Amino acid sequence: MSTTRARRPGPSVRTRVVEFRDATRLDHEDRVATEEPLEIRVAAPHSPAQRVAVTMRTPGNDFELAAGWLVHERVTTPDVIAGVKYCTDVTLTPLEEFNVVTVDLSAPPLTMPTARLVNSACGVCGTDTVQDVLANAAGFEPLSLDLATILSLPDQLAEQQPGFGKTGGLHAAGLFEADGTRVVVREDVGRHNAVDKVIGSRILSQSAVPPVLVLSGRIGFELVQKAVVSGVSAVVAVGAPTSLALSLAQDAGLVLVGFTRAQRCVVYAGADRVTQT
Repeated sequence: MSTTRARRPGPSVRTRVVEFRDATRLDHEDRVATEEPLEIRVAAPHSPAQRVAVTMRTPGNDFELAAGWLVHERVTTPDVIAGVKYCTDVTLTPLEEFNVVTVDLSAPPLTMPTARLVNSACGVCGTDTVQDVLANAAGFEPLSLDLATILSLPDQLAEQQPGFGKTGGLHAAGLFEADGTRVVVREDVGRHNAVDKVIGSRILSQSAVPPVLVLSGRIGFELVQKAVVSGVSAVVAVGAPTSLALSLAQDAGLVLVGFTRAQRCVVYAGADRVTQT
């Protein structure tokens, strides 16, 4: 009996988008960078493979990624890595087949970090990751956004980025009302930290989280995850989303807009809730 092997994920995937350029609507196909979780497992002499990490990555060169991660995290040293392979458990689903690797060591590891909690299967896949987030979603009221308001948001964000203006090395995140009113902006060297700061400012002030999150860079899965958990309705960014960020936004019902400039933006999810006045 023949079996069908899963297709190895590529570095990008196709998607349909709505682009607004100089007030003209263009419906077309686009590509987004692939983002999938990779589970890294370690097997040592007289010790079965153990899960040590789950990291988001663009598929490709997975064995190199696993080896580099283990050395950089002081789990092992280069001379102890005997080989790397994809997990071959017969219970794997097609989506999981290329999302988990096992690194064989010729000596015990130096340390074993506690892995992030993942599902009970051998591997993980993007679908499972999205569903885990949706199970903990805060919920929100769907809203419509005016195109002119969306196009104004990056400039409003930039007005509150003094650190970036001085250094060129900081990311920013901002929370805005649906009418474009700026509520709070925070900067940080880490994109995720900037989002945590703006949400944290609302938590500490015991205030409601505004519905629109604006980002100075690209849109990764974990940034959309934070938006969903916090009850944000729309994410607008200067950069592009990844495939897993897009999947989560679509399933959660978020408006997701990338490549936002004064005269152009690309709507990846929720285009029916972007209006032109």
